Amino acid sequence: MIILGVDPGLVRTGYGAIDVGARGAQPRLVEAGIVEPNGRESLERRLAALFDGFREVLLAVSPEVVVIEELYTVYRNPQTAILMGHARGVCALAAGQAGTPLRHLGHSAVKRALVGHGTAKKEQVARMVAALLHLAEVPEPNDVSDALALALAYANVHQHEERLRSIDDVLTDHGYARGERRREGARRGRGPLL
Repeated sequence: MIILGVDPGLVRTGYGAIDVGARGAQPRLVEAGIVEPNGRESLERRLAALFDGFREVLLAVSPEVVVIEELYTVYRNPQTAILMGHARGVCALAAGQAGTPLRHLGHSAVKRALVGHGTAKKEQVARMVAALLHLAEVPEPNDVSDALALALAYANVHQHEERLRSIDDVLTDHGYARGERRREGARRGRGPLL
């Protein structure tokens, strides 16, 4: 499975694609880089350049899913949030036109998935990205390491969800939905069986 992480920005959008392969396989870097529209152009020209550049990435990488960072709910500079919203919208449109599912992760969820706590520093996350992908150096610029962090975090979450589905399948095969067996055992005066 190829996962494409995107750190959207109007000045520079980072992207990073990883291949998580079969279940339990180590993630492998496929491609990473930036799409950087000309900052001297008008807003609509920069958005068009971002769309074209990101669409090229989608065609080259052919991911099964695109993961994009959610916008924060609080910004000191609302103008930044608006510009990031434009960039996110363009990336979402490109993914939609390519028929690629789009998923969203918050920055604290990414930090928890990679480092273990949602207050990790950006440098800690970048070092973990390099370690998980067996890279000699931390990917530069930050937009690239942030995009790769999104892809890795989604892979982590996705594998966890697959394990839960497997457990549900086993329980269903034995005639139980998750939690049913425990409730039945409790009614008979016994403790939980699972």
